[in-house]
Amino acid sequence: MLNERVEHLLSMNEAIVWASRYLSREVTKSNIAYLLQYGKVRKITDNGAIFVSQYELKKYYDSFHGKREIQWKDKLGQDLNWHLSFDHLREKDTTKHVHRLHPYKGKFIPQLVEYFLDNHTDKFKKEVYFKKGDIVLDPFCGSGTALVQANELGLHAIGIDISPFNVLISNVKIAKYDLPELRRVIYNITEDFKSYIANSNSIAFENKLLEELAIFNNKYFPTPDFKFRLNRKEINEKKYGKEKEKEFLPIYNRLVNEYKIKLKQDKTDNFLDIWYLYPVRQEINYIFEKIKKIENINVKKILAIILSRTIRSCRATTHSDLATLKEPVFTTYYCTKHKKICKPLFSIYKWWDKYTKDTIQRILEFNLYRTDSYQICLTGDSRTINILRELEKKNPIFAELAKKQVIRGILTSPPYVGLINYHEQHAYAYDLFGFSRSDKLEIGPLFRGSGVEARESYVQGIIDVLNNCKKFLVDDFDIFLIANDKYNLYPTIAEKSRMQIVNRYKRPVLNRTERDKGAYSEIIFHLKSSRRFGI
Repeated sequence: MLNERVEHLLSMNEAIVWASRYLSREVTKSNIAYLLQYGKVRKITDNGAIFVSQYELKKYYDSFHGKREIQWKDKLGQDLNWHLSFDHLREKDTTKHVHRLHPYKGKFIPQLVEYFLDNHTDKFKKEVYFKKGDIVLDPFCGSGTALVQANELGLHAIGIDISPFNVLISNVKIAKYDLPELRRVIYNITEDFKSYIANSNSIAFENKLLEELAIFNNKYFPTPDFKFRLNRKEINEKKYGKEKEKEFLPIYNRLVNEYKIKLKQDKTDNFLDIWYLYPVRQEINYIFEKIKKIENINVKKILAIILSRTIRSCRATTHSDLATLKEPVFTTYYCTKHKKICKPLFSIYKWWDKYTKDTIQRILEFNLYRTDSYQICLTGDSRTINILRELEKKNPIFAELAKKQVIRGILTSPPYVGLINYHEQHAYAYDLFGFSRSDKLEIGPLFRGSGVEARESYVQGIIDVLNNCKKFLVDDFDIFLIANDKYNLYPTIAEKSRMQIVNRYKRPVLNRTERDKGAYSEIIFHLKSSRRFGI
């Protein structure tokens, strides 16, 4: 029988209503289900009905959500603009429609882009800087967030990126598609793929392995009880996980031998050789050969992105190390993310099938917001590229418009100093598609570090980009740079680019996917030409 006072227990619907009122924002059933699934609060059952302790729910929200703004301002400064945290948004909102066609480290959320591009004003943003029909430039285009949001708002947009793979992602997002043809091609490839793997030993092996894992995990890692006990520190996770990992390994090795599964590839010459199990690599090659035969170039490109997204999810690593690879994993292991014994992948089929369907749905959703405006991402070095000349090669009509109208301003998020190797994060795609790499042309990459020399190089790189891009802007331009300026480099960058910082917006960065989710902020610098101030 229940050992809580009845009036303190809430049904799922009651919990949704209570939490929404308590937090003054919408809380959904999936939000409450997440707390139960991951043992944040206890799941209490009575005659098949699910209840939540109001006390535990309040304790959870008080420990994190309720005090977060106060705690972060204490750490990061009282000038922190919580209005720009967008903490009321769900992940579904910040990764809406085509924004999640492919993972990308370091991208900004679409709502932040929209805030500065749209025509609203508020107590923080007192002017409208861009209007429908204007042209906006993003010289560090990345995965195309600014291009997509410009399209939604009826703005024209030009992106530039040194990485040809980033350019592919960006242009795929804003391209128009013949959806019936895309569906037909996906169906044909998927059906052929199903036939190809139908009699595969690796499929039969994986199915049997899943059966064994289900039995083992239900016994030793029951959900959600195990996670709840971990949260209460009743179990030494590291010790217990390692013990059970060793206990299951003989079962895994027996199945590998029984089904004659080849795990490692014969060579380790590149990323694809090192980070994929042999059966997975064979399937990747099969799908890629099919894609290469497609005649419709737009369909071919988006299927290449789907395949890239698929193989990123199928690397031979632990679930918790997917974003920051450590070493290849070829056996079952205790998963710190899912709190049970997990396995590497032996087939890409599940992810290919999932992402093809997801892509179609996201294109359909974006079509509801799409406007008849121009967007394009150009491959090039923003320090030296002749934007109009390159635009004319790719889209002469848009180039004529840009010559006549002139680019209104810039909204971009430059790389942070020593944080990400932008080419390396998609090494699998470069190997598969044969793109040429320009790692040495990256500004502020991780491999150069963040020492004095790296910072000086970074400063000069950003200055060169701004000075080159200014040549293509209207005289009274507005430039918005979203940066984590922990080394205080941007005042120097602005001065040496002959610009004035006219405003700073300091915002907390929430909902990060990295393991380190501590207090962290970035600044949106608003720059204008020094000539406007007679300097």
